Amino acid sequence: MNKQEFLLALRGALADLSETDLQASLDYYAEIIDDRMEEGTPETEAVASLGPVMDVARQILLDMPLTKLVKARVKPKRRLRAWEIVLIAAGSPVWLPILLALAVVGLALYIVLWSLVISICAVDVSLAACFAAGIGGGAVLFIVGNPLAALSLISVGLVSGGLAIFLFFGCSAAARGTVLLAGLLLRGVKKCFLRKENVG
Repeated sequence: MNKQEFLLALRGALADLSETDLQASLDYYAEIIDDRMEEGTPETEAVASLGPVMDVARQILLDMPLTKLVKARVKPKRRLRAWEIVLIAAGSPVWLPILLALAVVGLALYIVLWSLVISICAVDVSLAACFAAGIGGGAVLFIVGNPLAALSLISVGLVSGGLAIFLFFGCSAAARGTVLLAGLLLRGVKKCFLRKENVG
């Protein structure tokens, strides 16, 4: 397959996109092919290195913002007939609450995940504050002349500091995991809008 055939096939696979988004994707892949050809790669090899057209189109769609993908995939290919409009309107008391409930449950789960991360981070900050207060309070007690209480307070501060360091790694791992999970969920939602007969 040469460059022109690849770009023509890619245009067909991405026909649902707006002309601006479609042209941006075509220009991007045309530039990649041109760059590889300038490095001495034959045209057919430069095109083949990109992979199958359908895989490239699928990746473009998965990388798009969800709003653009939904807009491109949901818009009808033709005008709706009167009976289709009536059917959609008549079914709305069933499908609309279900759709809203799914959206609310998804949002609630997302908020709960971030609430857990924020809670872990708050505990970590509290432990760090206990470390600072323990060391500072212990120093004051030493100056005042109460070494036993000072040692106790410093010990509690050091334990709190150790726990704060340990929990810091847990907090950052939980935040990274939540971001990764959110990305995977978003990618899963996007895949629902990719029609198998066109891309993939």
